[in-house]
Amino acid sequence: MADCARKFLLATVLALLCFSWTIAASDGPFIVAHKKAALTRLKSDIERISISIDIYNEGSATAYDVSLYDDNWSQDVFEIVAGNTSMSWERLDAGASLSHSFELEAKKKTVFYGAPAVITFRIPTKAALQEAFSTPILPLDILADRPPEKNLLRDEFPFFAWTVQIRGEYSSQAKKLMAKYGSLISVISIVVLFVYLIASPSKSNAAKKKR
Repeated sequence: MADCARKFLLATVLALLCFSWTIAASDGPFIVAHKKAALTRLKSDIERISISIDIYNEGSATAYDVSLYDDNWSQDVFEIVAGNTSMSWERLDAGASLSHSFELEAKKKTVFYGAPAVITFRIPTKAALQEAFSTPILPLDILADRPPEKNLLRDEFPFFAWTVQIRGEYSSQAKKLMAKYGSLISVISIVVLFVYLIASPSKSNAAKKKR
């Protein structure tokens, strides 16, 4: 009984969220933004952070004077190496999307908790500036100690790995031979099969005559 009540409550909450989303989208522009971060280790003491933010207008009206701000990156840790942390567009039509990206570099080992990006825009029916937020990103473990990747096949079973390597070399050589003589082998196979089919009835007839 408790499980049924819990499921009913969850379904009700989801329905209300979907309903409020639909109402908000039908009234005007409805801005949804997705923020992503990717880490790339350049050197042992330098990490590159690539940030991309996708902005969608899921509403039914155009948003004007759209601006993006993502300037919460600490200058003590990060340095901008490509792009800008802010951007502006004249408009974002209903059903359209915008994208912005920039890159940072960090030389300090830390765990950084980034805040969502802020998007502001205007709509003709309201004088006040509207505001929306992007999705947050997971904590960034900058210059984290990562253990070296271990090849289980090579390190734990060296003989098996050597065998696989030898087989791979033979396989590649076989592929080269097939590519070079494949057509000739096909012709010879067809001729042999044709001769076999002709010879088979002759052998059966000779056996019947002996009987």
